[in-house]
Order: sequence, then structure tokens, then C-alpha cells
Amino acid sequence: MPYGYHGKILHVHLDDLTLEVETPPEAFYRTYGGGSALGMYYVLRHTPPGADPLGPENTLALALSVLTGAPISGQSRITAVARSPLTGAIGDSQAGGVFPAELKFAGFDAVIVHGRAPEPVYLWVHDGEAELRPAAHLMGRPTAEVEDILFGELGDRRIQVLQTGLAGENAVRFAALINMANRANGRTGMGAVMGSKNLKAIAVRGKLRPVLYDGKGLNQLARHGAQIFPESECRPLGELGTAEIVEGQQDVGGLPTRNWASGVFEGWRALDGKTMAREILKERDTCYACTIRCKRVVEVTDGPYRVDPRYGGPEYETVATFGSYCGVDDLRAVAYANQLCGMYGMDTISCGATIAWAMDCFEHGLLTTEDTDGLGLRFGNADAMVQMVEKIARREGFGDLLAEGSARAAEIIGRGTEELVVAVKKQEVPAHMPQVKQSVGLIYAVNPFGADHQSHEHDPGYEDYPERMAQIGLTDPQPPLVLNEEKVRFALTTQYVYSALDSLDLCQFVYGPAWQLYDTEQIVEAVRLVTGWEDFTVEELLKLGQRRLNLLRAYNAREGIGREDDRLPKKLYQALTGGPTDGVKLDEVEIEQAKEMYYRMAGWDPATGRPTRETLESLGLGWVAEVGEGA
Repeated sequence: MPYGYHGKILHVHLDDLTLEVETPPEAFYRTYGGGSALGMYYVLRHTPPGADPLGPENTLALALSVLTGAPISGQSRITAVARSPLTGAIGDSQAGGVFPAELKFAGFDAVIVHGRAPEPVYLWVHDGEAELRPAAHLMGRPTAEVEDILFGELGDRRIQVLQTGLAGENAVRFAALINMANRANGRTGMGAVMGSKNLKAIAVRGKLRPVLYDGKGLNQLARHGAQIFPESECRPLGELGTAEIVEGQQDVGGLPTRNWASGVFEGWRALDGKTMAREILKERDTCYACTIRCKRVVEVTDGPYRVDPRYGGPEYETVATFGSYCGVDDLRAVAYANQLCGMYGMDTISCGATIAWAMDCFEHGLLTTEDTDGLGLRFGNADAMVQMVEKIARREGFGDLLAEGSARAAEIIGRGTEELVVAVKKQEVPAHMPQVKQSVGLIYAVNPFGADHQSHEHDPGYEDYPERMAQIGLTDPQPPLVLNEEKVRFALTTQYVYSALDSLDLCQFVYGPAWQLYDTEQIVEAVRLVTGWEDFTVEELLKLGQRRLNLLRAYNAREGIGREDDRLPKKLYQALTGGPTDGVKLDEVEIEQAKEMYYRMAGWDPATGRPTRETLESLGLGWVAEVGEGA
């Protein structure tokens, strides 16, 4: 019998409004684990080459893992995979909350969405059953309102809802999927993909909890995590949320400011986690069964920016992109911008960074009020920032252009605006600066779905956690500001770990190779206890991560995306101003040399950056040749 999973994949065929259930064998789950790797299996098999990201032929996979729903911290996550409307490359995004665990309890391990419905519909999944229902009455409404309507319609407020918002309906290229009105599959535009399919929402409820192989052993591991949490490095995440790192980033000159012109922001204290906790924090929320409780719930009841706690609160990336990126030091305005992204379903990183790019263009005289609907898009203008978030979601005026993302908008405008874009593969760069953590720049460049800050362990982890790094074969610690062969090996090896986490749908604040609550060997232990795969090893975990990474790159290779697209924006090669990183810039020759080493270590063709047939075969991915592997 299966342990930890149901062995049921739900296929939703929207063209003719039919449903079918697939029952893969255990070997399938052990090979792909779930999440991103499992989703990629279906995307590669069902999405034809050259598919329009917003066309019916773009398959959307929403995948759980063999661990989802188990009673231990950090397992309630879901991965969305499809071709990205923002980048044109593969899209991949994770979210937490209660929805992932509830979908597992509703009886399925994944939902694979094909085609486009003739009219708006939503999917209702409950206790092993599924049906499509009309959704015209849900269209155009804020996410919390959609949830309330479905609670009433389906007669249960404990139902969990994953949905695309107004931004997804309007094909904003960085539209997000939202659950609980405040958890987001934020990056790469998966909300726009779901919106393009006329699938408004997925509502789930169930009592079908998978059987665990060793429930007692898993409970002991869960208790261990809860016991060590108060003394662990995860504790500040619970107390202050991810914004607790604002001060540290500022101190080292690594807080992106005014569209990456500087690594320090004079208004940083207004955005810090301590300030948030003191001034607007209402309570802490958590994902299913998680002890950390890192999710912020904020409230503002007066002034121009009134914030409803239903929409959660801003993370570090959000206070940076709407704050320091835009030169805005008004925490309430940032929290309100975050709320708008939750209401309408948008990635806060791409949204805030795109507005910051527009402000940079305005400051340089490349845009005027004639372009921006009369708004003075200057750094520090909180009102203009907030208004532009609303315009983007509605695709109104200048917001219609910014809804394309900064890279596409710059291509349309021209006039030198391209020089100010800070994006990789057309995806805006998150708020961790490679100028102070060298391998971050390498991974930003080579990551298949564009710049991403949670695709590997950041540089300080190698020196700070040598015993944990030794668990994955890394025994020669290197300082943050070098990018030699050993640092490249560190980047790739930890990328495999993080890649495995995204296939096991595990939270990277709870599980990982460095500072996290559970180390790599404990990840392996959790897999054994849940699934009964008693011979599962660290080596197999790394192989799972390697397999997923190669599936992502193989998809890109099929679409003609390779080494030439693995490049960093020009602004990262320009000197920063102010603070500890004054005058600091990346070295383009060093980055190119690191890429060469990376490709060889990964088993990819150094000339193209594409996985070789030999590498794919070694990972059990020979079938990829049937759909084009780019070797």
C-alpha cells in the first residue's frame, strides 16, 4: 500500500469539462517525489513545443509531494509549474498555507490542468470526488470575497481555496496564485496561466489523510523540532518574520535601494521587522502543522493606507521591493501595496521591482508624466507607488504597460530604458545582492526560471555551518566574496538540495543544508518515516534535486533557451554607491568563468548550457528525448 500519498493524479480537461484520475505506480513517486519534478513530468509530456504561455495548450501542473499533509512542520506546500508568460521559459513557483495539506486530505496528489474552459469555472475537490462548477459570479472580485462566496456556496468555512485574482484574469504577466487570501505562488506568472484557462479557483476539503509508514517515529521527529526551535536560528523568523533580516542586509550594504543603485537605504528602520512588530503587527499566523509561525498578520485602522489583516502582511522581499527599491520608507504604504497584491493576485517582487524600474526611468528623464498618467513616479513617492499597483492589476493606463514586467515594457518603450532593467530571463531580481554574496549572482544567471533567491544556499552558509555542509560532501568552506571552483561546487550542490526540497514541497525555512530547523540527514529521515522507503539516502535526495533541475533545463532547451539567456543585467556590473558596498560591482569575466565551471559540473554542454543526453540518461530521464531534450 502507498504511504504518505494516495497514488491519484487528477487531470482536468477544460476544453470539454471532463475529469479523469490517473494512478501512477510507487516507482513514479520515488523517482519524482512530487512538487516541481512531478509537475515537470506532465508539463514536458503534455505541453507541445512552442506553446503560447497564455494559450490552452500550456499545461498547468499543481503538485503536492509524498510528505504533504504529514503532521510535522514545513510540509504544507504546493508547486505550480507551466510555461511562464513573464519569461517565456519554464515557470515554477511554491506556496504554503493550509491549502496544500487540505488538497492532500481531499484525496489527490496533484491536479493537472489542460486546455481552456469555454466559460469561467471553478473546481470543487472533496473526499476523493471532483466536479467543475460555473464561476462567472466570482470574476473580478477580491480574493477574500471569492473565498467568502465559496464558503457560503459550499457550506463550510473550513474549505481551502486556491485562486487567480483580477490580475490573472487580466493576464498580468506576473500574476500570482493566491490561497488563504495571503499565501502566494508568486513568481513566474502562474496566476496568469490559470486565468487564461478560465479556471477561476480550486476549492478543497477532505478527511482522507494518507497512512504514514512510521507515525510514531515521525511524531518524535516533529517533537524534536518543536523542542529545539526556541534556541534555533529559525526563532527570529517566528518573532519578526522574514523582515528581521532588513537590518543585517543594511549593515553589509546588501539592501537593494533605488532600483539597485545602492546597497543601503537611509529609511531602512521604518521597514525593519522590529518596526513592523511594534507598529502594525496584529498576530502571527502559520501554515498547517508548523511550529515556526513566521507569517505576519498586520492591521492599519487609520490614515490613507488602511490594511485588513485578512490579507496577511509583507515579507522581506516585499518591504524591499515596494520599500527600498522604490525609495519608500512608509511601512503602511508598503503593507497596503502588499494587500493590493493579495487582493488582486500579483507577485510582490516583480510588481515592486517593475515600479522601481519605472521610477528610475522617470528620474533619468526617460519617462515623463505624459507616459505615467500624470503621476510623478519619483523615488520616495509612496502615493504614486500605491496607485501604480492598482493600475497594473487593472491594466489601466501606464499600468497596462507595466503589467508586462520591466523587461518587456523596456523593449516596448526603448529610449535607453533597457539599461535600467534588473531582471534575468525577463524576471525581476529579488532582494538579495550578489555583490555581497558571490554565488548568488551565478545562480541568478543559470536558474532555469529566472533570478530566484531560494534556489540554493547563500554564501555565508558554507563557512558558518561546516558540519552540516559535510553531510552533502562539502568540506572546504569558502568565504562569501570568492567565486572559485569550490564555491561553484557549493552553489551547485546546495542547488540540488533546494531543488529536492521543491520536489518534496518542503519549506526552506524549516529544512535545508545550513541554518534550518532540520538538516539534510533529517530530511532523509522524514522521507523514510512517512513513505517506508527505508533505503532512501542523502545521495538519493541529491539525485532527486538533480533530476528536477535537469527537467527544468531540458524544457528550456527544447524552447531554444540556453547559455545565451544565462546572463545578468548590466546594472549588476555597475558600481554601487554608499555604505559598505560603495564602489562594489560584479566582475563579468569572473561570472562567465564560474558559469563555465558550473555547466561542466552539472553535466551540461558548456557551449550551450543544455543537459547532455548522457546526463539525462544517468538520471533516468531518457524519455525526455521523445519530447526533445536539447542535447
